[in-house]
Amino acid sequence: MSQDIRQILANNIKNLRTQKKLSREELSLVLGVDNSYVSKLEKGKINITLDKIDMLANYFETEVYLLLK
Repeated sequence: MSQDIRQILANNIKNLRTQKKLSREELSLVLGVDNSYVSKLEKGKINITLDKIDMLANYFETEVYLLLK
């Protein structure tokens, strides 16, 4: 069975964040959300809006589809 899309996105976001040596708090400021939101997002426990995915892609200088791959 293929991996859940939320978990794929969660793993990619966490990997990009740690590669940039950002804390969850720093990423939450970029997204304009609470620190706990980023924590839940990286665990694949919540859905994220397309606008936030686009913000992440722009911030990490990548394409949206790569966050979901």
